[in-house]
Amino acid sequence: MNRVRHVLVATLTGAVSFAGVTLLAQEAPPKAPEFKSVLAGKKFTPPIRGQASIDIVRTPTRRDGQTLVTKIQVRNTSSAPIARLQVVETWYDKSNNIIPGGKGEIPGLLQPGEVSTIEVRTPVNPNMNASKLMFTHANGTVDPKQVKSIDAAKEPATKAAKAAPAKKKK
Repeated sequence: MNRVRHVLVATLTGAVSFAGVTLLAQEAPPKAPEFKSVLAGKKFTPPIRGQASIDIVRTPTRRDGQTLVTKIQVRNTSSAPIARLQVVETWYDKSNNIIPGGKGEIPGLLQPGEVSTIEVRTPVNPNMNASKLMFTHANGTVDPKQVKSIDAAKEPATKAAKAAPAKKKK
């Protein structure tokens, strides 16, 4: 009985000393790399929340085979970027019944003063009479304003606020 106890104690002592030597022999784990912020040193304006405002110029819808193509030129007149601007075109027949339309979007951010074009493609239906556009964005609604033309060379809204001081009259 004593021999069994001595063998058991010797085995445990050997196992513990082997594990201790193994742990001491290991090197310290490598240090994790330092993470740098992607936006470090850059100016970031968060996208607008709630109602955004845009100017739109809608070109006449044209037929391309069995598809109707509507191109809409948009300019962001809000003070912040608009995230994922979308437009849904709904068509109606002569009795004002809804006919399924198409959808177009600007997938990224539309910066203040930036001009972009959205293209909506809709399958042709012989009963189509009139259409309506509905604008939305990722964080709210959109107030579209129909204009005659959009001047792409116009300065963005952020730069327009820094206008040159007026000259003094003599």
